[in-house]
Amino acid sequence: MLALALTSGRYGYHRDELYFIAAGAHSAWGYPDQPLLAPVLAHAMNQLAPGSLLLLRAPAILACGVTTLTTGLLARELGGNRRAQAIAGACWAAGAVCLVTGHFLTTTTYDVCATAVVSLLIVRAVRTRDERWWLPAGAVLGIALLNKSLIGIVIGAVLLALATLGPRELLRSRWLVAGAALAVLGALPYGLWQLANGLPQSRLAASIARSGAEGGRAGFIPFQLVLIGPLLAPIWIRGLVGLARDRSLRALRCFAAAYLVLIPVFLITGGKAYYMAGLYPILLAAGAISAESWLTQHRRGSAALLTAAVTLTAATSAVIGLDVLPVRDLRGSVVLALNPDAGETVGWPRLTETIAAVYRSLPVAQQARTAIFTHNYGEAGAIAHYRAALGLPYPYSGHNGWALWGPPPNADTTALLVGIDLRDAESDFTGCRLRARVNNGEGLDNQEQRAPVILCAGERRPWSQLWRTLRHYD
Repeated sequence: MLALALTSGRYGYHRDELYFIAAGAHSAWGYPDQPLLAPVLAHAMNQLAPGSLLLLRAPAILACGVTTLTTGLLARELGGNRRAQAIAGACWAAGAVCLVTGHFLTTTTYDVCATAVVSLLIVRAVRTRDERWWLPAGAVLGIALLNKSLIGIVIGAVLLALATLGPRELLRSRWLVAGAALAVLGALPYGLWQLANGLPQSRLAASIARSGAEGGRAGFIPFQLVLIGPLLAPIWIRGLVGLARDRSLRALRCFAAAYLVLIPVFLITGGKAYYMAGLYPILLAAGAISAESWLTQHRRGSAALLTAAVTLTAATSAVIGLDVLPVRDLRGSVVLALNPDAGETVGWPRLTETIAAVYRSLPVAQQARTAIFTHNYGEAGAIAHYRAALGLPYPYSGHNGWALWGPPPNADTTALLVGIDLRDAESDFTGCRLRARVNNGEGLDNQEQRAPVILCAGERRPWSQLWRTLRHYD
C-alpha cells in the first residue's frame, strides 16, 4: 500500500478516472458501461481535494490492501498456519494484478476485492456449516453489484458448482434467501436502468468481444500467467489442483470448478483475461498451504527460493504496474506492451492545451457558438477537468456514458472535433480543416498521440439528428 501511495502522482490521470469524475457529477443509477459506485467515489474524492491523485486513488489503494489481507484470511480458513497466511498475502501483494489495479481508480479494483471477501464468507459458511454467513455474503455482493456486474457471474458460477458438487444442504437455508435478496437489491438499480435505456451493456459487451483486448481469445490463457506472475504461477496452480482433488478441501471444490468453467465461458463470449482475477486470492490461499508444507519438508534453501520468487515478482510487477520509470523511458518499452494503461496516464494536460490554442485562435464571437466534440470519453474527460483554467466550454462526446449528456444545442455552431479523422468529419460536418495534432511531448505512442483537432464551419444536419449516428459504445 505504501508503494501504491508513493507512486500515485508521478504520471497523471488515467482516462477512466477523468471519465469517472465527470460521470459522478452527472449522478444516475447507472451508465452504459457500469453501475454508479466508481463514478460516485471518484467525484467525491475529487471534490474533497481537487487535483489530488493520491486522494482520488485512496479507495483503490485501500481496496488493494483489503484484498491482500483477505487472501491471508482465506489461507487461515483453509487450515493454513501463520506462515501459510503470510505466503498467500505476499504472493497476492507481489502480483501484477494487485499493483496495476491498485494504482489507479478502476472498477476492477473494487470488483476483485469484493470477490475475495465474498469468497471468504462462503468458505466460512461451508467450513463452519453456519448458514448465517450467507447474510453478510449477500450484503457484500449487493454492494459490489453497485460497482460492476462481473462479480455476479463469478459468484454465480461458484454457487452453481456448490449446488452441483455439494455440500448442497447449505443451500437450503433461509439465510441464503435473505442474502440473495440483499444481492438482488444491489443489482436492481443498475438492472432497471439498463432495461429503461435499451440494454446498452449488451452492445458494449459485443464491442469488447470484437476488440481482442489483452490479446483476445488467443491470449486469454497465457495472460493468466501474467496476472500474478510466472514465478508464482506454481503456487496458484497447486491451489487449483488442491481445491479440485485434496480430500481436506473436498467441500470447497466449487471454487476450482467455477474457475475451470469460467475460462471457456469467457473465451466463448470474448471476455477480457482479467475477468478471472477475483478467483486468484482463494487459489493462492490454497496453494500457500502446500507451499508452506514444502518449505517444512525441504528446509535447505527452500525459503530463500520462495523469497526470491516473491521479491522478483514484486519488483517486476512494480515496474509494470507503478509509475517507476521516467515517462521518457516508457516509449517502446516492455512495460507499455504489457500494461498499455501506463501510457493512458500521460499527456492529458498537453492535449487540452492543444485544443485550447485552436479555440483561442477563433474570434470571440465565434468562440461563443463553438461546440467541442470528442471521439472518446478520455478526451472529453480531460477537457472537462482542465477547461476552467483554459477558458474552454464544456465538451460533448458520443462515447459510452458521455453520450447521455449531449447533444449540443441545435443552434448554428462551429464544431471543434477532437480525435476524429478528417474524412469521417466531412460526412457529418461542413468546411472542415485540420488545425492541429495532439503531441504528448514524450513521443509516447498512446491512444491520443497525433489525434487530429479539426475545425468545422457547421453541421450537415441538426445536432439532435446527428446524435443518433455519433453515439457509440466500446
